Amino acid sequence: MIKLDILSDPICPWCYIGKANLDRALLDAPDHPFTIEWHPFQLNPEMPAGGMDRRAYLEHKFGGRENAVRVYARIAEAAEEAGLAIDFSRIERTPNTLDAHRLIHWAGIEGRQTAVVSALFAAYFTEGRDIGDAGVLTDIARAAGMDGAMVETLLAGQADAEDIRARDAHTRERGVSGVPTFVVGNRHVVPGAQPPAVWARVIEELREQMAGADAGKGADADTGPDAADGKEAAQARRRQ
Repeated sequence: MIKLDILSDPICPWCYIGKANLDRALLDAPDHPFTIEWHPFQLNPEMPAGGMDRRAYLEHKFGGRENAVRVYARIAEAAEEAGLAIDFSRIERTPNTLDAHRLIHWAGIEGRQTAVVSALFAAYFTEGRDIGDAGVLTDIARAAGMDGAMVETLLAGQADAEDIRARDAHTRERGVSGVPTFVVGNRHVVPGAQPPAVWARVIEELREQMAGADAGKGADADTGPDAADGKEAAQARRRQ
């Protein structure tokens, strides 16, 4: 298997679109070689703990309402192409996602990470829920099969908060400035919300590489010491 590390933020629309495109490619290739792990990257690490009004946030980020509308028109188009029903009108606040990333981290420990990531995206972009709210996060954890009471207790404290911040900072130090970012086999970076066709090509190339590696191992086995001894014995028998 090959590790696929995904740097993402659950309030990032392009991350949601990128995941949807990847999911479509994986659905078409059920024997894909990936094992997936999600990693924290906050779009707004300086966001107040309680978040802020979404309209004010977007207008500040994009330099006014007209620019924000133009940017999000393109996002809405890409989301529709990816088969997503995003309802931006239901999103009232832009949250701080530190606690959401803590939940993703804990879900990874329990082998429920992708399910929780999917639920966070849906809660924010489809249902308009505040995924910075501890109650919402606890509900998502419980629905994914996690211990809701334990998650509620952890969210009330600062467990793993510094670790999440440190991992986020380390990612930026390594040159990542935007998400989604996909790292294949700890070697190759695939940036952005690539279409399913790109992932299909990546999967096919990986299959070819793995098949070539397996063939090489087979050739090594045929030419190893025992194989050489066998060939010499066969040649000796022919000489007799």
